[in-house]
Amino acid sequence: MELLKKLQSYHPTEGNETKMHTDFLSFISTYENCFERSLLTGHVTASALVVDPVHQKVLLLHHKKLGRWLQPGGHCDGNPDTLEVALTEVQEETGLAISVNEAPVFDVDIHRIPEHKGVPEHLHYDVRYLFEASSDQSPEQNHETNAVRWINVRDIENYTTEESILRMIRKLTF
Repeated sequence: MELLKKLQSYHPTEGNETKMHTDFLSFISTYENCFERSLLTGHVTASALVVDPVHQKVLLLHHKKLGRWLQPGGHCDGNPDTLEVALTEVQEETGLAISVNEAPVFDVDIHRIPEHKGVPEHLHYDVRYLFEASSDQSPEQNHETNAVRWINVRDIENYTTEESILRMIRKLTF
């Protein structure tokens, strides 16, 4: 499995991410159907931190269902190519077309998704990539978002206190 290879070559940078990385490897090794949202215990998702070329701005969206500022991303729905899923989600959720043939894993996160419309609480095993795009491009929001905007990394804590996003921002500055 390609994702297993990518994750085995990825080295987490912080303590909490190290445990999530180990748990992520165990999860995808245990469940053949890990890319299907029908796996109710949890499933693999893919997302991207989109930054401008000098890493001063980050593109975040305000997610309608979760009510939080997040990076673009979503369900794999059976597609094991998480890079392709992340690229598709960026296009669908922000209107930005980013072309990348290869990218290493930038971050991994496991987070709880609350029960919603009969779908029980479950875990998202999120593999994250880093993409660059010009902040001169105007993002477009879709039906899943309340807003999409470029945010200066110095102002990120005015939008979110999500540790997983702050961890990715810290990675940009080191």
